[in-house]
Amino acid sequence: MNMPDHNWRTGNLDALCRALLSLETVEEMALFLRDLCTRTEIEGLSSRWEVATMLESGLPYRQVSEQTGTSITTVGRVNEWRRFGTGGYRIALGRLDTPGHDAR
Repeated sequence: MNMPDHNWRTGNLDALCRALLSLETVEEMALFLRDLCTRTEIEGLSSRWEVATMLESGLPYRQVSEQTGTSITTVGRVNEWRRFGTGGYRIALGRLDTPGHDAR
C-alpha cells in the first residue's frame, strides 16, 4: 500500500477539527454534521464507520458487505485504512472499546 499523503492537512481542516472537538454530546455532533454534510455524505461516513467496527470485530469482508450493503471494494478500502492508514480508525476504535469511555 502507498504511504499516506501528508499534504492533506490544512488550516481549514484544523479549524473543522477544533469545531468538532468543541461539541459535547452525540446530539450536538449529529446536529452539526447534519448542517455541515448532505444526507448522502452522512450516510457514507456512517456506513464506513459501521464497516470499520464490523471488521474490527473480526467479521469477514463478504459478511460485512452483505450486512451493510456496502461494496466489497469499499469494505476493502476501509480495512486498508483501518490497518495501515494514519491511525485515526485505530484511535477511535480503541477509545470506544475502552470500559468507562463516555460517549455522551
